[in-house]
Amino acid sequence: TYTGVGGVEINSPLRRFFYALRFGSLKLFLSSDVTKESRILYYRDIKERVLKIAPFLKLDRDPYLVIAEGKMYWILDAYTSTDRYPYSQQLSLNGSPSTSLRVNYIRNSVKAVVDAYDGTIKLYQADLDDPIIRTYAKIFPKTFRELEEMPKGLISHIRYPEDIFTLQTAIYTTYHMDDPQIFYNKEDQWEIPAISTSNKEQTGGRGESMAPRHLIMKLPGEKAEEYILMLPFTPRAKDNLSAWMVARNDGGQYGKLVVYRFPKDKLVFGPKQVIGRINQDAEVSRQISLWDQRGSQVIQGPLLVIPIEESLVYVRPLYLKAEAGKIPELKRVIVAYENKIAMEETLEAGLAKIFGTAEGGQAKPSGVSARIAPTGEADMTKEGLLQQATQSYEAAIRAQREGDWGRYGEEIKRLGEILSKLSLRSSN
Repeated sequence: TYTGVGGVEINSPLRRFFYALRFGSLKLFLSSDVTKESRILYYRDIKERVLKIAPFLKLDRDPYLVIAEGKMYWILDAYTSTDRYPYSQQLSLNGSPSTSLRVNYIRNSVKAVVDAYDGTIKLYQADLDDPIIRTYAKIFPKTFRELEEMPKGLISHIRYPEDIFTLQTAIYTTYHMDDPQIFYNKEDQWEIPAISTSNKEQTGGRGESMAPRHLIMKLPGEKAEEYILMLPFTPRAKDNLSAWMVARNDGGQYGKLVVYRFPKDKLVFGPKQVIGRINQDAEVSRQISLWDQRGSQVIQGPLLVIPIEESLVYVRPLYLKAEAGKIPELKRVIVAYENKIAMEETLEAGLAKIFGTAEGGQAKPSGVSARIAPTGEADMTKEGLLQQATQSYEAAIRAQREGDWGRYGEEIKRLGEILSKLSLRSSN
């Protein structure tokens, strides 16, 4: 039985009759399932519902579902913006080429919360200094609530909006240069790495710019893991990493942006370079060519980037999909670490080959500074760590398929910790 307050009541025969005419369905009038408690929800799409109330707002492309106080809610980041701010460069919002979505002033001035059960909407004013939302709040005084009124169970879930972060990173590729001469000549221009899972990787196409990723990790110099939004930078026309920007989400650190630069004298492989090296590997290329024939299709999964202190491990799954099949099957897992690449049937076997725990090889990773955290009675042998890494990787892939990004981030964090321990043991 529906007990929500959202929707229009149809508690009389006359209303049911006219709604049956309105929607062209006699079921509304004749069905015994329609009772006095029944209601009609006109707009079930959460973005459409919010924009019906506040059409002057622009919405972030990535609403997210949270659980708080025993219920499910959608949280949407909403923006006030203009394209007429003086002496300010225009950029496309949401990556759209449409001129109607070009802005040169934008603020995450509203957090919209939609009850996933009955569609009830509450709009919270998140930026008290933005003159645009302050004006709208005066025009519509009962529309917006103060952010302090948001329940604690919900406010702990708010995160930094992706679309604003994308615009800020795009601007920062140029405006990180603070020397006037270097800025004028664009001597240290950066770019957002381009990456793709399509055939553009093999044909040399640029692909699409990377999107920001949510992670749970311990930032350099910090004592504990935290929930972050991250995007890397590469030098212009180059593929090695030059820096990465982080937006912090937790507690009093919410909204703070931090940039970590790699030393210019140290070459750090970027995602496109790693993908290129994977595709050029003789064993990988031979296996893909063998599988990618008529009747089957090879699908290269997302590239997972796992920090292990001062280094990175890249993991990429390979799926095989039959022409008549609907569900791709995981066939191989590719692991890349520094100059080494391994393709095995499981992540455990790939890590064993990379870190020298397989028979016949004792590879030693270089330049890695790792610390072992207490784990109680956990199996700390190399074989035990490999099994734990495989379990975390498989759990992360399942969470990614289910759209559970919180659990995905936790499993990737745990995987990074395990790999740190594994790399230290391999170097001893």
